[in-house]
Amino acid sequence: MTYEVTIPEIGESITEALIVRWIKQPGETIGRDEPLVELETDKVTVEMPSPVAGTLSEIVAPEGETVEVGAVIARIEEGAVATAAAPVATAAAPFSPQATLVAGAEPLGEQADLLAGPGAAARPVPAASTGAAPPASSSEGANESAASVSEGPQGASADEERHILPAARRLIAEHGLDSAAIPATGKGGRLLKSDVTAYLAARAAEAAPQAPARPASAPAAPAEAPPATPAQVDDRAEERVTMTPIRRRIAERLVESQQQAALLTTFNEIDMSAVKDFRSRYRTAFEKRHDVRLGFLSFFVKAAVDALRHCPRLNAEIDGTDIVYRNYYDVGIAVSTDRGLMVPVLRSAERMSFAEIEAQIADFAGRARSGRIRIDELQGGTFTITNGGIFGSLLSTPIINPPQSGVLGLHAIQDRPVVVDGEIVVRPMMYVALTYDHRIVDGREAVTFLVRIKEAIQDPARMLVEV
Repeated sequence: MTYEVTIPEIGESITEALIVRWIKQPGETIGRDEPLVELETDKVTVEMPSPVAGTLSEIVAPEGETVEVGAVIARIEEGAVATAAAPVATAAAPFSPQATLVAGAEPLGEQADLLAGPGAAARPVPAASTGAAPPASSSEGANESAASVSEGPQGASADEERHILPAARRLIAEHGLDSAAIPATGKGGRLLKSDVTAYLAARAAEAAPQAPARPASAPAAPAEAPPATPAQVDDRAEERVTMTPIRRRIAERLVESQQQAALLTTFNEIDMSAVKDFRSRYRTAFEKRHDVRLGFLSFFVKAAVDALRHCPRLNAEIDGTDIVYRNYYDVGIAVSTDRGLMVPVLRSAERMSFAEIEAQIADFAGRARSGRIRIDELQGGTFTITNGGIFGSLLSTPIINPPQSGVLGLHAIQDRPVVVDGEIVVRPMMYVALTYDHRIVDGREAVTFLVRIKEAIQDPARMLVEV
């Protein structure tokens, strides 16, 4: 019996999904609930399990195609056993473009646990080499994970294992080239269109026949037409890449934030000496007891909750002509992925200990690397913390995540001379920025909020005794 696989209801307000990667290929057997295909929506990347067991007989929607919820994307012969691999209906991506949390790095030696806010640049997903140009409907907007590259199917060719941009792949297919012989100059070893054109030009130059030397007494031969000049390498090449659903949604939300809120940013700076000393003193014991690393971010989450209690409008939102105040604190942690910005939410952060905060963030990181972040974990949030310091940013003006009223931006820790008790000393300093919706939050509240954050971080014991 043939079973038609359709796009299920993935989440509220989601009407379509992008086919990122077929995990199974035609002719392969698959068990019930075994991962079948990787989908990307405007909110999250998910692996869709097979609803039945059997053999994948046909792929209807190729990789790169955007399909509506309820559309048929494949057919499975229930209970059938594969005898030989059927022709592949779509090019298989050789790696998994999972969303990956930026965690664990230590730029400037101190930013180990501050998750990043700005989105990473998009990287197109190459189609596998089939000896023909990829289907015109394939999207070029999916991204490769910066943290890990998943292995392709056994026996995958070298062409499948290289990062080949779509325009370059088309040229390779048109000329019947071996991609392994073409040097790649793109970032991360990507093979660009300009690499292929340069290779073609060099090959044409080598193949041009060399005229034999003519004796001095030989009669002059009639002039021949000069050989064709090899095509010049285009060093101003362009490539059009379709925006992924997540990137389109990010763009919409950022424009919405700018258009609907009265954004204003205020700044302060924090001496990080106390927190650094505190972590150095208790890090080993903390890790042994809780089996999780003690980072900086848990201190800022705790400090933000304390500051939000004193400045409740920064934890509120505007709904029409009303202000909705909340007595709970769901703190979103903005993280950078290859697909763009994602904001998993720490629910009821006011009830979480330092260890629980760190463990929850580590859990988000692990499941995001495997593409298992759930949509409900990205929704909601009453306040957001973002960090550009992991990339070395010294100062920035973050944009709020509507309908929230504030976002706290963290930056790089940098040794700077400061005046303490009348003396110039060198201290590890961090600039912090608060962008807020001036329609609901006044300047006094914004400054008070940042001062409260500063006091808590510069004297961590205050957070323990809640003063």
